[in-house]
Amino acid sequence: MGEIDLIEVNSKYANDIWEFRKEILEYDMDNEDQFAGCRGLSESDSAETWINMCNLRKNEKTCNEAGTSVPSHTYMAVRKNDNRIVGIIDLRHHINHPILGTWGGHSGYSVRPVERGKGYAKEMLRLNLINAKKLGIDKFLITCSTKNVASRRTILANGGIYDSTIDVEGVKMERYWITIF
Repeated sequence: MGEIDLIEVNSKYANDIWEFRKEILEYDMDNEDQFAGCRGLSESDSAETWINMCNLRKNEKTCNEAGTSVPSHTYMAVRKNDNRIVGIIDLRHHINHPILGTWGGHSGYSVRPVERGKGYAKEMLRLNLINAKKLGIDKFLITCSTKNVASRRTILANGGIYDSTIDVEGVKMERYWITIF
């Protein structure tokens, strides 16, 4: 695994964002949660449209224009040695919302299909916990499907403490809390 930085979504990476989108659509076509952490990317008609949506979501005053009532930041996990996006992760500023407080949590993430199994998700979540701390979040809710063994390992490796398993429209979701120090 190459070293990564979390960088806010921006136009410099528009082409790579669009390639990331294409790869997810092709590889994960049967996965309902294929764009976790990338809200709106599958429906966007261009990378620029999605980048603009991400920018609107950052602010409480404009996030409604992007289809949400909870502000969030979206970050690209960019590998330092080749400047390539290996994943995308979001950070919701709070979970004072019926869905987010129950099963959506503070964050979702997707790793580029060809980069999976290399430890990038673990590092993405670790770095995102640092961002969460800067926002004043000290208890971080994160969830995964009971079938998503890789995500469970990522959460546990970052200090996730199991809370419960709930049913969300027929899908069993595990809830974990991470205390941020």
